[in-house]
Amino acid sequence: MTRIGFVGLGTIGRPMAARLAVPFDLRVHDVVPVELDGAVTVDSVADVADADVLCVMVRDDDQVRSVAAEVRASGHAPVLVVHSTVSPETPAALADLGLRVLDAPVSGGPMGAADGSLAIMVGGDEADVAVARPALEAMGSLVVHAGPLGAGTRMKLARNLIHFVAFTAVTEAQRLAEASGLDLRALGEVVRHTDAITGGPGAIMHRATTAALDPDDFWWGVFDHVRALGEKDLSFAIELAATLDVDVPLAELSRADLAKGLGL
Repeated sequence: MTRIGFVGLGTIGRPMAARLAVPFDLRVHDVVPVELDGAVTVDSVADVADADVLCVMVRDDDQVRSVAAEVRASGHAPVLVVHSTVSPETPAALADLGLRVLDAPVSGGPMGAADGSLAIMVGGDEADVAVARPALEAMGSLVVHAGPLGAGTRMKLARNLIHFVAFTAVTEAQRLAEASGLDLRALGEVVRHTDAITGGPGAIMHRATTAALDPDDFWWGVFDHVRALGEKDLSFAIELAATLDVDVPLAELSRADLAKGLGL
């Protein structure tokens, strides 16, 4: 049976570790001792370092580096799987310590962690990915080997750029809706409902490149239609905002950059 260690039993780490408790020999550690059904709780990182795979879901780069230093001091050589979202430089720095490292940040939040539907973006050596894959697939329904060490982190940062820029766009839309006398909760229901159908911002992410499109390319017609609709609706929204004295800089930037961004 594969031995799994898990360090960091917070809001996302605990339900992730719980997905590993039945199929694996699991030991867990957190600075605040937490009991987990099906797992053995231990007192230190050294007590989980002799695992085949050691998953780390702690708060920040400093804590990740601290865990890595304790693993190195233990003399053991697990595949160290860093689920925390860290600086792009951190995975390589950990590998420079002589550790076998995968950077494998996750997307899907506590809900995805609880039901095993996380997306896990993995960077690192193929052989190490193969060792960790059974554990990864127990925690996530989509496991993507993004490339060499560091690629998982870069993919997560690109994914979260969409996430938080979209959040900022939502706040802009809420100001416009509020000034228009609309029910913001009802608008939120509409957004969540339609994004579940269309795929939200990810609906346009089908090409393998951001290069300019050839007019004979299939996607030219698709994206030109998106551009036409987008520029029209953004123009209407910007005009409405002007009449209501609402500042919508993201809408203005989007209207200016939409065509170029789509490759047109």
